[in-house]
Amino acid sequence: MKKISVIVMLLFSLAALAACAGKMQVNKQPEENPATVMPTSTPQEETEPVSEAPADVPADKEKITINIAALKGPTAIGMIKIMEDALVSKTVNSYNFIIAGAADEITAGIIKGEIDIAAIPCNLASVLYNNTEGKIKMAGINTLGVLYIVETGNSINSVEDLKGKTIYSTGLGTTPQYTLNYLLNAYGIDPEKDLTVEYKSEATEVAAVLNEADNAIAMLPQPYVTTVMMNNEKLRIALDLAKEWEAVSSDNSSVVTGVVVVSKDFLENNKEAFDTFMAEYALSVKFVNENIDEASALVEKFDIFKAAPIKKAIPYCNIVLIQGEEMKQKAGGYLAALYAQNPKAVGGKLPDDSFYYMQ
Repeated sequence: MKKISVIVMLLFSLAALAACAGKMQVNKQPEENPATVMPTSTPQEETEPVSEAPADVPADKEKITINIAALKGPTAIGMIKIMEDALVSKTVNSYNFIIAGAADEITAGIIKGEIDIAAIPCNLASVLYNNTEGKIKMAGINTLGVLYIVETGNSINSVEDLKGKTIYSTGLGTTPQYTLNYLLNAYGIDPEKDLTVEYKSEATEVAAVLNEADNAIAMLPQPYVTTVMMNNEKLRIALDLAKEWEAVSSDNSSVVTGVVVVSKDFLENNKEAFDTFMAEYALSVKFVNENIDEASALVEKFDIFKAAPIKKAIPYCNIVLIQGEEMKQKAGGYLAALYAQNPKAVGGKLPDDSFYYMQ
């Protein structure tokens, strides 16, 4: 049963990535999706404190080393200023960053306790919580919805307009499908009878359809939306599915793409260090949203995505840091919507209140 649970976990973690992708085994990653290991500050070096770090952290406090992992794509973007600061010892503690191309490059490290903090898909966080019997906690939402309905025509201006249409998408049997179904059902549209959704295995297949047709409709995640739009002048964004979800939600939930999780053991032994990291994280997110040119350059520097499309995509990636009760409401409602369609998508059951780190 343990092996089956882990397999299910990995399958759904990979699906969630599509809606956006002892010792650290970074030298054994698959060649086609290598993990990127970022150099970190040396604890013994003389450093200057982060200028906006919490005032109650002494400048001469001994640093601890924290292992942090994130997936390439929107879930990693909010961390880039911390990553840059860590290179020049401007963070309060020392950080080892791993940027992975696929979720299964992170999950084993989380399960084994080799990764202290990770930015991962929301449903994967729930799966891991259930499969590890509560050994991780969700500490924040770092990416809201990144799914968009796009079209080469001009016929879609509301969810109701999708009725009777054909939509091309990726993500069959995963969170993109569940998100779309939730919205369609909210507007009284039967996903099985009232429209046709043709699921492709790759976003490039969807892009090819959009390039060839004058009135094609598709559902794609950022930053792929921006990448396709840069090569197809006919394409326009018709609907932001996160906004559409929030418009019909009665429980203050939202589409939650990525979250920050922390090892329960690490948190119990290093609460101050973790809270300090989250304070730095909040500043990093602010930097990304307010300094898009610089942020885009850093995204490419750290091999997360190319700068040109990310520069256009960041305003549509919903990079945030939401904590506390708002985090619990948004993520809890989203996970409940996934659970209603497929309990395995969240690990077989909804996580209890202990899943959420409320600080």
